[in-house]
Amino acid sequence: MGASDDDAGFRPQHPVVAGLHRELPGLRICRSRAVTEALVPTVLEQKVAGKEARRSYTALVRRWGELAPGSCDLLLPPSPEQLRDLPYHAFHPLGVERRRADIVRRVATVARRLEETTSMPLDAAYRRLTAVPGVGTWSAAEVGLLALGDPDAVPVGDYGLPSLVTFALTGARRGDDTTMLELLEPYHGHRGRVIRLLVAGGVGPARRAPRAPLRSIATI
Repeated sequence: MGASDDDAGFRPQHPVVAGLHRELPGLRICRSRAVTEALVPTVLEQKVAGKEARRSYTALVRRWGELAPGSCDLLLPPSPEQLRDLPYHAFHPLGVERRRADIVRRVATVARRLEETTSMPLDAAYRRLTAVPGVGTWSAAEVGLLALGDPDAVPVGDYGLPSLVTFALTGARRGDDTTMLELLEPYHGHRGRVIRLLVAGGVGPARRAPRAPLRSIATI
């Protein structure tokens, strides 16, 4: 998963990043080579809270996944063929509206082409990923961090990530994509690694208000 990750040249100077790099020596940028498997749950995270997306993906796997080989009680994700052939309304009880359902089915339809990105240069891989309607730079970067082993992937467009990075590196509570990219520029080549360290280290401002209640698309 991360055995081929190489952090040579990564010498963080910021005390927060340097401290996390020392405290989390086992952190690796994954290269699972399972592009569709990474992209489907990423699509489900578009425009919704992470907890809501994870709930939908868990329901998807439980409904259409298959038992993994061996004696462990584990489920494999549904195959691309299964997802491709599902009507969009089959996703609704899982809390997934038509827009995301259609993107998942679109991804499943071209899954073979997407899996080829694991042997392509990263620039070409990202072009192929974002050629799928509904898969933008945010989704492609998430796949880059999970399946392609890209230590420089930055999920631009994330709701909370800019503020997390801004707080960790400056102490300011709010940040946007422009600020985040400026702060990460000294780490070019390892920007995704910095993000992984900050997220894994739990760095972020204290919450000042209760979380918004999760919506239930399945009941609409």
